[in-house]
Amino acid sequence: MKKGTIIGLIVLAVIILILVISVSWFVSTRNSLVRMEQEIEGQWAQVENQLQRRYDLIPNLVNTVKGYASHEEEVFTAIADARSKLGGSNSVSETAAASSELDSALSRLLVVVEAYPDLKADTGFLNLQDELAGTENRLAVARKNYNDSVKIFNTEIRMFPANIVAGTLGLEKQDYFEIADEVRDAPVVNFE
Repeated sequence: MKKGTIIGLIVLAVIILILVISVSWFVSTRNSLVRMEQEIEGQWAQVENQLQRRYDLIPNLVNTVKGYASHEEEVFTAIADARSKLGGSNSVSETAAASSELDSALSRLLVVVEAYPDLKADTGFLNLQDELAGTENRLAVARKNYNDSVKIFNTEIRMFPANIVAGTLGLEKQDYFEIADEVRDAPVVNFE
């Protein structure tokens, strides 16, 4: 073989090797991003699952409180409105806003409960309150897991060179599940 042919074959082999490495990297990065996106969807499903559990518990809690505090209609209306918004939410930001509104309404309900010592001693109410507390804990964990997945994904799609693959796939930054500012303040409970 001629020296020019050997050099040509070496150059061709190097080009093929570079192409194989590039395609392998692209496929690997694509699969990793798809896996992360699916993880976010799975974590969001867990958030929705816990929100649904809370959504289902609240009418029982409200009905128990209504038996003792029927004149607190404003609180009950706020809870019903917030539940409706939560049931009709279609995006992470809408769900977060509706959940925050429901959190605020539930906080007001718990303040009302403090005014009724007989209600606080009611076994049914206590069981519902425990169920709701457990659901809130599971919801907090689900939100944290979802936000952790979003953080990893959002970081990955912004970093070079994965951002090139993310751009070609049309992957965009995901929204965090954030609570509203008014829910950050604890409700005031007066034991007088």
